[in-house]
Amino acid sequence: MTTSELHSDTRLKRTVTGRLLFFFILGDILGAGVYALVGVISKEVGGALWVPLMAALGLALLTAGSYAELVTKYPRAGGAAVFAERAFRRPIISYLVGFCMLAAGVTSAAGLALAFTGDYLAAFVDVPATPAALVFLALLGLLNARGIRESVRSNLVMTVIEVSGLLLVIGLVAFYVLNGGGDVSRVSEFTPGVNPAAAVLGASLIAYYSFVGFEVSANVAEEVRGISRVYPRALFGALLTAGVVYLLIGLAASAALPSKDLAGSSSPLLDVVAATGAGIPPWLFGLVALVAVTNGALLALVMASRLTYGMAGQGLLPSALGRILPNRRTPWVAIVVTTGAAMALTLTGDLASLAETVVLLLLFVFLSTNIAVLVLKRDRVEHAHFSIPAVIPYLAIGSCLLLLSQQDGAIWLRAAILLAVGLVLYAAGRFVRSRRSLPA
Repeated sequence: MTTSELHSDTRLKRTVTGRLLFFFILGDILGAGVYALVGVISKEVGGALWVPLMAALGLALLTAGSYAELVTKYPRAGGAAVFAERAFRRPIISYLVGFCMLAAGVTSAAGLALAFTGDYLAAFVDVPATPAALVFLALLGLLNARGIRESVRSNLVMTVIEVSGLLLVIGLVAFYVLNGGGDVSRVSEFTPGVNPAAAVLGASLIAYYSFVGFEVSANVAEEVRGISRVYPRALFGALLTAGVVYLLIGLAASAALPSKDLAGSSSPLLDVVAATGAGIPPWLFGLVALVAVTNGALLALVMASRLTYGMAGQGLLPSALGRILPNRRTPWVAIVVTTGAAMALTLTGDLASLAETVVLLLLFVFLSTNIAVLVLKRDRVEHAHFSIPAVIPYLAIGSCLLLLSQQDGAIWLRAAILLAVGLVLYAAGRFVRSRRSLPA
């Protein structure tokens, strides 16, 4: 790719600045993972729940290095699927990588829709969960169709709110502990009778879901201004910022409540706030949690629709999915399809199982990306781009294999079904193309 190609106009608007990109990534990371899954992590590891969070951050940073190099080297919508196509030159591999991303995106949005309609929403209105989740996704689809600027700016507002909520938790617990409340010694306690190393490894799989989301940014690369300069800063800055917040949240949660009270809670941070006795109305913090979940679901749908658009442009999906609205210049067909798929997935499981399925699917994507960056080290481009030492992708590959070994059979089965659907769609597409190529 030449410098002129890098800066040439695309069919999509380049309206995302480095600051907006930073908040885009941070907002996707700081979502339901920390608001809904702290209790699940505590159940696995005990009071030392900050340890798997930091382990997951380290594993995520390894793969983020590969994304930083490839996105700045090939800044096109499509993300990991585009990288796979360039590296392996096998359409089936590119397709499966892209489909894993798609499946992960819509599965994540479905899980977050269920989280939205859970205990936090029940504090405001008592409505059936499934219909509420479908309406929730439909509204997000409409916002997505208005444009990337509107979606990212909405993300900016929601990110500020959700980060403020997390800082409120940290501040309240700090004040609580300084005044003699809580028990700081719990932050080093592991679940009795469990090997700490095994517990941390198992909990890291769940904690990893709290950091996924950075890969979403690869799919808006075509809409970012000055991507070679701003992307690495935004990516690593967002991950490290999220890591600091998660570290403090992990310490605060353990200091405020025993692990037996955190374990399995569907609203763990609300329980932490209540334990401080600060008098914060439950509905107020519940509203912040709903904003956080909304933010994560919106960004998942933005990623899925832009990835679908990019894959259609590469010929990996039907060309109709590349159609855009004339005025808004947004991929409306891709938005309709991905939003509909997320609606369907809300009927297939709960938040925990959907979250683990997302991680499994993304680990396949990350394996492909980390291998691709090694293959494409030999490829030279004329513009400046970020580069990482070759040892980092090798370490990242090892981390992906380690996490894959922790998945149970039920999650493998769910992912296999989704991939089987993808293979059927791929075979159907090849059949249609072959029929069209036959002489009349």
